[in-house]
Amino acid sequence: MNINRNDDTILGHIANIIDLSEKTGITHEFMETASGHLKSVSDYYSITPEQALLFSHFIGQGEDNNISTLDIAESLNCKPIDILIYQKDIDELVKRKLLVKRRKLSGVMKHGRNESSKYYVPVSIMESLKSNTPLVIQEYVNLGIYDLFDILEQLVSKCFDDEISSADFIDEVNYLIDNNLHLTFCQVFKSYRLKESLTSVFIFFCERLINNDDDKIELNQLNDLFENVSEYRYISRTFKDRTNCLFTKGLVQNTTNERFGDREAFCLTDKAKSELLVELNVDLKNAKLKKDLILADKITAKKMFYNDKTEKSVQELTSLLMPEKNKDITKRLKETGMRTGFACLFYGEPGTGKTETVNMIAKSTGRDIMVVDISQIKSCWFGESEKKIKQIFDKYRVYVEANEVAPILLLNEADAVIGKRKDVTIGSVAQTENAIQNIILQELENLNGILIATTNLTQNMDKAFERRFLYKVEFSKPAPKIREMLWKEMMPDLADNEARLLSEKFNFSGGQIENIARKGAVNFVLSGNKITVDQIIEYCHDEKLEGQISKPIGFSA
Repeated sequence: MNINRNDDTILGHIANIIDLSEKTGITHEFMETASGHLKSVSDYYSITPEQALLFSHFIGQGEDNNISTLDIAESLNCKPIDILIYQKDIDELVKRKLLVKRRKLSGVMKHGRNESSKYYVPVSIMESLKSNTPLVIQEYVNLGIYDLFDILEQLVSKCFDDEISSADFIDEVNYLIDNNLHLTFCQVFKSYRLKESLTSVFIFFCERLINNDDDKIELNQLNDLFENVSEYRYISRTFKDRTNCLFTKGLVQNTTNERFGDREAFCLTDKAKSELLVELNVDLKNAKLKKDLILADKITAKKMFYNDKTEKSVQELTSLLMPEKNKDITKRLKETGMRTGFACLFYGEPGTGKTETVNMIAKSTGRDIMVVDISQIKSCWFGESEKKIKQIFDKYRVYVEANEVAPILLLNEADAVIGKRKDVTIGSVAQTENAIQNIILQELENLNGILIATTNLTQNMDKAFERRFLYKVEFSKPAPKIREMLWKEMMPDLADNEARLLSEKFNFSGGQIENIARKGAVNFVLSGNKITVDQIIEYCHDEKLEGQISKPIGFSA
């Protein structure tokens, strides 16, 4: 790892520690020569000089997320057996959250193989070093209930991905519970006094229900919670014969479906839900959780202005998505063997009303919206992005099944995932993009519900996506007459001739006109004076400059 040498920064001290130890090895001479650098790092992180040395060499491995003790031994120019002396120091770095230890598999494990321990430096620490900003370690105390479940979701994912051990998972859970006893969930959970193995299982039941709307857990899903196969078998047996305390306390039960496969499927009881989840307003009948949805009845109605062609398309689509009519259409399509899902593409320049139109269609048709943040699925780790996009569609299917009126799945600013396929020889990023596209294409084929994707650019869209969007609606910049109406709607104090002048002088989108109106409102709050036409024109020139920035397609977007 090439590090910029600046002795005034922690990263600079780390660079010098690495250089000096590589030259002399871990000797008294090194400890004396590097004492100043070691002290700076150890004081900064409140660790010992020996731990500062080890930590520096972990940093020196860069952003590798599979660093072994053999890598550190090689970096330190010492024999692998010598590094065993420092294992307690490495464990302390993990305890202080300066390192993350991936799950160590030993003996007969769930993957049937032996593996040595692997480590990585958390992204937050790497970023703080690069930017030379103080490291803030999140204490996770006094959390809100949804924040708590967001963290539990991360912990479950790490456990399933072999990033933390079962024991560490339980420790982290107990830490969260003990430090958030202001929450009813934590108070009640602690009162159950569950054994360690059942702590992880019961947390998994609760986390899946809240974060994934999954009220049916099958035994094979519990496998990933345990490192030792014999422990999983024991837990599995106590579930089959219903002898563990989750049953005796009335917290878990078999699912009520009578299909054969469900004899090994379980769910939380109404008792557990009513005691634990009162802060979450859980529907005890079918767990129609709406944490991730924009609710139709909460959307504020807004008057929209379109060019004639766009208005006709929007009205037609709104009519088709009215619940009763859509139900009849879906039934007819199913009877003729056609796909029943509605995949729509809204395309056009920024600020032309694509996203706001989705909101208004949802409002008119009584459909909630599940919004997908594209930036959240563009992970730096190969394989993570594919997993996230699959989870999104899995969660959407749950919402469709749980609600009488299917919500809208909104892929906002989808340029980055529907562009032309990349040459996979370019590298792993191209492979990841193509893999995501393949998943989305397959999901569009099997779609049962309504998906709307918005994009600013269509010239780079892959042809395979074009034919999968049943409805394509273009949002162009408003014509002069429509612009004049927008100016009057957003700035009612404008005279007709002033609105006409602004409309003719500036070829703005609705979003740009709204920006000007907001600036005018801010100006009135600050000065108490109504904005003049000359000020509006000045704001327009500024907005015109801001609008020159184009947005590229792809993962760099």
